[in-house]
Amino acid sequence: MDYNLCDSKTINRLLSAHGFKFSKALGQNFIVDEEVCPAMAKALCANKKTLVIEIGPGIGVLTKELCRVAGRVCAIELDKRLYPLLGETLGDYKNFELVEGDVMKLDLKKLIEEKSRGFTSVKICANLPYYITSPVIMLLLESRLPVDEIIVMVQREAADRLCAEAGTRNSGAVSAAVQYYGSSEILFDVGRESFMPSPKVDSAVIKITPYTQPKYSVKNEKAFFTLVKAAFSQRRKTAVNSVSATLKIPKERVASALRELSLDENIRAEKLTMEDFAALSETLVEPQKANEG
Repeated sequence: MDYNLCDSKTINRLLSAHGFKFSKALGQNFIVDEEVCPAMAKALCANKKTLVIEIGPGIGVLTKELCRVAGRVCAIELDKRLYPLLGETLGDYKNFELVEGDVMKLDLKKLIEEKSRGFTSVKICANLPYYITSPVIMLLLESRLPVDEIIVMVQREAADRLCAEAGTRNSGAVSAAVQYYGSSEILFDVGRESFMPSPKVDSAVIKITPYTQPKYSVKNEKAFFTLVKAAFSQRRKTAVNSVSATLKIPKERVASALRELSLDENIRAEKLTMEDFAALSETLVEPQKANEG
């Protein structure tokens, strides 16, 4: 049966039949806006040669739209209570496959390798719970998965950070990390009234396109990310104070490194570009690690 999963009465009837109650711990909010999921599916530009990995299908409202445009949809779900419900709501879609487990613990590279045979592209799509947004996105990027693009719905405030360019006001450690691995953009906003139950904040759908080749010249990635995290660890302070306090490097040495790069020694982390961070990491963090060793 093809259920209308955006109809509140239908949803309540299904949830009641399966004895399901929303879990605050899992950040469960199901989409009930009829326009949102088709828009997300359309943004993927998928076809019958596309494998889509969905994270957290819920009751399947987004999954249905993905199944209509893609060749196969493998949906990763942690909540065992949803398994029989998904079997009912998506029973008519032969290109749907449920992957039971926690996305943070699964071997995603192996999963994609096994499921993508016969497909020419792989994309990831998700309506992510707010509490796990950054960890999931960083896992996807750091794993360097063979995917063309990642389209996810996140809290609006998180979208601003994830898509902020380094050197701008909204930038942070996660912004630099996303920018290091790929390009990102906000596609459209989604109001809180589009969910059941309704959260207290609005959301936005973003797209991240991983680079096929590294864009930034970074010799030591560990040193680079160590510096970025240190610089943003105390946002209200200057980069000199934040880096010095976090990495235990003398302030004058940090200030001197900034001057060598023709940067103001009173600059804050949010004003540093990706190139600035790359140069500073080689000047400060790598020698520091060598000295400690």
